[in-house]
Formats: sequence, C-alpha cells, structure tokens
Amino acid sequence: MEQKLQGLLKRFEEVEAALGDPNIHSDQKRYRELSQEHAYLSELKSVYEQFQTSQKELESNRALLKEEKDPEFAEVIREDIEKLEKNVELFQSKIETLLVPPDPNDHANVIMELRAGTGGDEAAIFVGDCVRMYRLFADQMGWKYETLALADSEAGGYKEYIISLSGKNVHRYLQYEAGTHRVQRVPVTETQGRVHTSAITVAVLMEPTAEEKIVIDESELKIDTYRASGAGGQHVNTTDSAVRITHIPSGVVVYCQEERSQHKNKEKAMRVLSAKLAEEKRRKQQEERASLRSSQVGSGDRSERIRTYNYSQNRVTDHRINLTLYKLDQVMEGDLEEISEALISHFYQEKLHA
Repeated sequence: MEQKLQGLLKRFEEVEAALGDPNIHSDQKRYRELSQEHAYLSELKSVYEQFQTSQKELESNRALLKEEKDPEFAEVIREDIEKLEKNVELFQSKIETLLVPPDPNDHANVIMELRAGTGGDEAAIFVGDCVRMYRLFADQMGWKYETLALADSEAGGYKEYIISLSGKNVHRYLQYEAGTHRVQRVPVTETQGRVHTSAITVAVLMEPTAEEKIVIDESELKIDTYRASGAGGQHVNTTDSAVRITHIPSGVVVYCQEERSQHKNKEKAMRVLSAKLAEEKRRKQQEERASLRSSQVGSGDRSERIRTYNYSQNRVTDHRINLTLYKLDQVMEGDLEEISEALISHFYQEKLHA
C-alpha cells in the first residue's frame, strides 16, 4: 500500500505542474481530465497527511504515558490515545478506499427504488426509515436528491419510494446498497414486546450517461393518466395529472404522481424508464463479455440478503463482508460512510481476483 501511495503522491506533483502550464487551457478535454485527477489526488494527499499527524500524536502520547506518574493525568492521556487510535483506523480505512482507482461511473446519477417486502406495515415503515437514512447520508456527502415516485402506506412509511441522487461519487458510494435489507425490532403496534423481522428490497439504477443515451420510441409506449391518490395536498384527486408508462417491448412499467403537472410527471417517469432500460442493456452486455462468476461480482443482486438492522442490540451487520457495527442509531442518522467505504474496498479486491 505504501509504495502505491508514494507513487500517487508523486503523480500529484506532476499533475499540479501540468495544470500550472499556461498552455493547458488550449486543450479543454485534457484540462478537464487533469482537473478531475488533481481533485482525487488532492483528497488522497490530505487524508494521508491527517493519517500521519494522528499516527505521530499517538506515538508521542504512548511514550508520554510510560513516563507519567500522576494517575489523573495518565487517565487523560489514555482517553486521548483511545481517540487517536480510532482516528488512525478511520484515516487508514479512507486511504484504502481512495486507493481504489476512480471509475468513469463514480459520479453518475443514481435512481434508488425502495420497496416493502415481507412484514407488511412494519416493512413499509422501514422503507420510510431508510429513505430518511439515505437523505441524511446525501446531506452529509453534499449530494442533491429528488423524489420521483412514491406509494404511501396507511400505517406510515411507503410501500414503494423512488428517489434520484446526484453529486460527487454518488454512484461509487451507493452502488452496493442494492439487495434485501432486513430489520429486527419491536413494531409500534406490538403490544407484547415481541421482536419482528421484516424486509425491504433496494434497487440501485445508474441513469444513462450522454455516451449511452437510450433512445425510446414513443410508439412503443402505452401512456395512461389517472388521478393521484394519497397524501399530497389539495390537488390530489382533482386532476388527471398522474402518469403511468408501459414500455411494450420490455413490459417495464413506471409511474409518477408527485407533480401537479402531467408533463412534469411524464418527464420524471421517463427518467426512471430510461434508467431501467439502460440497466437491462448493461446487464446483457456484461453477461455477453464475462463469465457468470465475474458478472456476479459486485452486482448487488436484490434477491440477496445483504444487511441486517437489529434495533434491540443497536447493531447493523453487512453479511457480504462480515462487518458488524454497534452504532445502528448513528447509521440511521445517515452515518453510512464507514460501511460504504468497506464495501468499495472489498468489491474492488474481488474484481482484482476474479
């Protein structure tokens, strides 16, 4: 790792020098590529410097503790050591994630579909909890998000929720959220305090890039309009603004009823349809050029149980990488970075050895 790191830090100096060349602006494509590389290497350098600083402070405090005779002051030093050990571990984890080479799709916009599975009302409530978790995570990461479609549940939460997210590294961090998420907790409606197990499924779709633009023939679409239902203010049930689109060749059905305008609802539904058709096209291409083993690496098959959220133990476990954290309360407040970074690093290693 150290050798690779030093090579990238040397590359940072080369990129900085290239960007300082007055003639670089004459080649906009090259300038854009170097700027992106500089941003990545700059972040790596910053995290590495923080790692080194924490490591030096840790060594210094350990040496100080050996010589300290005052019990009270020794306890203060021990607390500092504990914090610094966590910092060193955190920065090391961040470095390992950053050493995973950038992918052209890292910044691609994402559409997430969350659906209630087994567990009835409790599963729908958990969809609502997870939507909130992903929104808070997006706020922490500086991403933008927009609701594309939803189906309310009478007991609270949602039977289904479709959200788009955009921003730096949004696909890099969210691509491995696809799969079955299981929750173990005592439902609000449970009178005897028994723990119930429910599940939701999450699909992660990458919106088509300009290079892979999906052309949809309008003649192959069946478009229905209907009156929106559920929560939504005075306009609900007053106009036929909701839109449902069926793509006849594939059988894919999408809908949207969030906007007052039928035109805007159609626009959002078409975005979801494009993402679904692009995902299917990518899947077929991947199957054609790869063996079954390598095509399944990092695919995030949503039939697979990927994570368990156990409320009574404040525990979250990602089964793919055997990672267990006893801070479920923080995770549900959007603190997903540690899990995401561990997944990025794991699946990169899987791809290398596939």
